[in-house]
This record gives sequence, structure tokens and C-alpha cells, in this order.
Amino acid sequence: ANYRIINEARRRIPDIAPEKFCINIDRYGNTSSASVPILLDEMNRAGKIKRGDLLVLAAFGGGLSAGAMIIRFYSMEDSETEGRKTMISTPICDILGIQYPIFQGGMAWISDGKLAGAVSEAGGLGIISAMNANADYLRGQIKIARELTDKPFGVNIMLMSPFADEVAQVVAEERVAVVTTGAGNPSKYMKQWLEAGIKVIPVVASVSMAKLMQRVGATAVIAEGGESGGHVGELTTMALVPQVVSAVTIPVIAAGGIGDGRGVAAAFMLGAVGVQLGTRFLVATECGVHQNYKNKVLKANDIATMTTGKRLGHPVRSIKNPYTKEYFRLEYSGISDEELEAYGRGSLYRAAVEGDEKTGCFLAGQIAGMVNREQPAKEIVEEIFREAETVLNGATKWVK
Repeated sequence: ANYRIINEARRRIPDIAPEKFCINIDRYGNTSSASVPILLDEMNRAGKIKRGDLLVLAAFGGGLSAGAMIIRFYSMEDSETEGRKTMISTPICDILGIQYPIFQGGMAWISDGKLAGAVSEAGGLGIISAMNANADYLRGQIKIARELTDKPFGVNIMLMSPFADEVAQVVAEERVAVVTTGAGNPSKYMKQWLEAGIKVIPVVASVSMAKLMQRVGATAVIAEGGESGGHVGELTTMALVPQVVSAVTIPVIAAGGIGDGRGVAAAFMLGAVGVQLGTRFLVATECGVHQNYKNKVLKANDIATMTTGKRLGHPVRSIKNPYTKEYFRLEYSGISDEELEAYGRGSLYRAAVEGDEKTGCFLAGQIAGMVNREQPAKEIVEEIFREAETVLNGATKWVK
């Protein structure tokens, strides 16, 4: 009966794609009207439908008579927030002049001027990765971002880079709004950056580093847990963020393991005033990373990542593939540190630029299993904060 309904509906309504035809059979062989919202919610979370889609709901028996109906999908969150912007605003928004308290992580070979410009234009803080590139590359990416937005954006400087000194000079000369730092201590550059009016927000993985950054004049810190992709520390976000919040008086941004509005709400409950996301923005439409990289993230599940590199003192989290498994084997073999470093050299470039699924290192966080579709940066940002607002509005439901 359901097939007859679907076929007749498809004949009469040819403009709706077959994958938008929904059917849900309960244990008695019927479609229950009570289960329809559950079906639609599951399809939405799986990325099969999105707000505004026209759907054909085919059913027989139960609360729906035999037949089909056309519906337009909106979630409860849409009906509550349709036509207005989220009201979530925190001190970091005022400090940086951004609409939403969300940073896009600085990912090497991924976070370029195009992606940063798109995120900033969407109301967040887009961040360009200076990675191991020289001054000319960074100036070019800053120029691209400024052509896309007149809103604040930042630059992430990896302090282990051989070009760290020259890119530190570039951000001062270009007077970018924000500098985030990683893989080291930025103290030697702080005076130069602060005199240029730059707000410096280092990534920290411990309370002691957060305290040091406050002493040398950081505007805020990003407390990043080991759930994140790329270089990771030992502490998880849940353990690290509240300890950092208790230890410093400057604002704290939470990072690591945050992929949707629930994660944002949880970060606020831990005392953070904003979040930084990398993996979710990796699959943004404006992200120019190789499609194979995006596909790896989109196909990932909850146990898709692993950590390697502990032996060398610089552990990284990435998606499991032949490269990471071989690296892990070599790490605990008898080869020298020099040989192990040589094996890893260029692996991120091969993943991000060439899409090499066998010898590339696909850095991604543990929330990769939650990311199921490509979206424009603006849609990602707005969706996350609609979700966060809904969660926060119901945060006291267990309080009696």
C-alpha cells in the first residue's frame, strides 16, 4: 500500500526529489502520526533534510489516513527563532566587535583568507593560519580576507614555525584585530603586538600557561582540550576549561570536542564566554581543503580518530587511515626519532592539498562523527547558536 501511495505521489508531484519522500513503518506495520516528528528529526540530524525542504509524507493507517501529504519542514527551534537573530552575546563579543562568540580555529593548509573572511562576515571570528608559511603568503591571505569582509578577523601563529619572527612582524604592520598562538610561548612578541593594538588570545592546554598568558597581557585565552584535532594536550575540555576559568580573570574560550549548540551551551556552563571550532568549519562550503579531506570527516564516526606522536612530545589527533596506523606502529618500533620525524614530514600537506588518503594525515577532532553535511559558514554559525539558545532556555528543566 505504501509503495502504491509513493508511486502515485511521485507521478503527481514530479518536482520533489525521491529522497524527500518519507515513510515510517512502526512495529505493527503502520505509520503512527506520533512517530512522524521523530522520523523528521532523525532525518534532519542525519543531514537528509534541512529547514524549508518540501517533503512528501506517505502513510496509511494509524493517525494518518491512507494517502500522502506535502509538508514543508521546520523544526521547533526554527519556529521559535524564525525572523530574528539569536540573543546570545557574551563579553568577548563586545571586546572583539563580533556578533557571535565563536572562533574558527586556525588549521594549517586549511584556514586561509577565504574561509576566515566567510566566518567573520557571518558574525564569528575567522582566523587565518600562518602555519609554516612566510610573510608574503600571510600578507596575501590577509588581503583576501579584507576583500571579503570589513569585520574583525584574526591570524593564528604557530610559534614553532621557522618564519614566526617575520609573520609576527606582518600582523603588527597589518594591524590585524586578533592574534591567536599555539605550539609555544608568545611572550617575546607581546609588547610588539599590544603596541599595534592587537588583541592577543593564546591557545593553552594547562592552568599554568593560562596564568602566564594573563601576566604578559593576553586579552583572553583559548583553553583547548585533547578532544580537538591537530596538536593536543593531556587534559580534556570538560576538565581543563573550569580549572582555567577559576585560575584567571580574563575571558576564557573553550575548544575541543565542540560541534553543535549543545557543546556551546556546555562550554558556557563551564564558565567559558565563547568557543573555538575547527572540525565543523573544515567542511564549510567556503573551505578550500581537498574534497577527500571533507569526505573523511563526513564519513567519520565517534571512534574514527586516534592520537599519534606522543613519543616526540607533540601528539596530534587525526582520522585513522593507513598512514596513521603505520606511524603508530613505527612510534613503538626501534627506529630513531629522526626517522620517525622524516616519516611524518609533509603528511598534512598531502592530506589537505593533494587529498592523498593513504599517505596523508587528516587532522580532525573527536566530534567528526557529529559532522554530516557541508554548509556555508553563515549557516553553520547561525544553526549552532539557534541550537545553543534552545538548550540554554531549557537548562533549568531538571531544577525543582
